[in-house]
Amino acid sequence: MTLSLVLACVWVVIAAALGLLPARFHWPAAYGLIAVGIPIVGYVTYQNGPLPGLIALGAGASVVRWPLVYFARWLARPLRRRQGGE
Repeated sequence: MTLSLVLACVWVVIAAALGLLPARFHWPAAYGLIAVGIPIVGYVTYQNGPLPGLIALGAGASVVRWPLVYFARWLARPLRRRQGGE
């Protein structure tokens, strides 16, 4: 197993451990996981190719899905205003 995959697995274990903490720690932990996870996904893609990189991206996105949902809503807000939906 390559170093990048080991780092990705350690990232998942740390994310699972942080999920067990009280709720007030979830958002700061999510921001930290995102900041560390993006370079790890790039490293996985660099060392192993695009398919393992996409799998790592999907695994990371499933772990930090709520920040991604809120970010997608934030991006879609100007489009809804322009269409008169809000």
